[in-house]
Amino acid sequence: MADILLGARDVAIERGYRCLLKGLSLDVERGQLVQLAGANGVGKTSLLRALAGLGRFGVTGHIARPQALLYLGHLPSTKPTLTPVENLRWHPSGRVAEDDQAIVAALAAVSLTGYEETPIHHLSAGQQRRVALARLWLSTEPLWLLDEPFTAIDVLGAALLEARLVEHADQGGAVVFTSHQPNRFGDRLQVLDLTQYAA
Repeated sequence: MADILLGARDVAIERGYRCLLKGLSLDVERGQLVQLAGANGVGKTSLLRALAGLGRFGVTGHIARPQALLYLGHLPSTKPTLTPVENLRWHPSGRVAEDDQAIVAALAAVSLTGYEETPIHHLSAGQQRRVALARLWLSTEPLWLLDEPFTAIDVLGAALLEARLVEHADQGGAVVFTSHQPNRFGDRLQVLDLTQYAA
């Protein structure tokens, strides 16, 4: 049981008085990369938020998760008037990163060296997305829940992100993510098609 980071049993998701998913069970172990797949509207984001503990209404069943996990939504969750360094000091959950050297290194890892003190609103959409993804280089949480992490990034950004997710899994973490992109991880990836749980 120690290797299981996330366990879900007989989960059902309801949104706006409409049942999206029912009867879903899932175990996520250390070292796993799990993609939630399915057509638009099937409930991928709703399930991911429920797994993160953010879907407090319309969720039934049992979900066991670690006390500390990292959730990144499909929106950047950055403040446009702040710089990348300032944004990364504060996480929307309220956690504070006090090591500016680590923040600068995280920005370098996503190829944003030279933009550390540039207000976010001066950056392109792809660069803003990279600022948000830089949190993955600062995270110590074992479980990552990522909503459409490959959206709005170029080929280089996608390659950097792929490598980081594999590295995290290799170090004993686990990643659950949604994506409309093709399989980037070969046999390493477990794909859960939510269509089979559609209500």
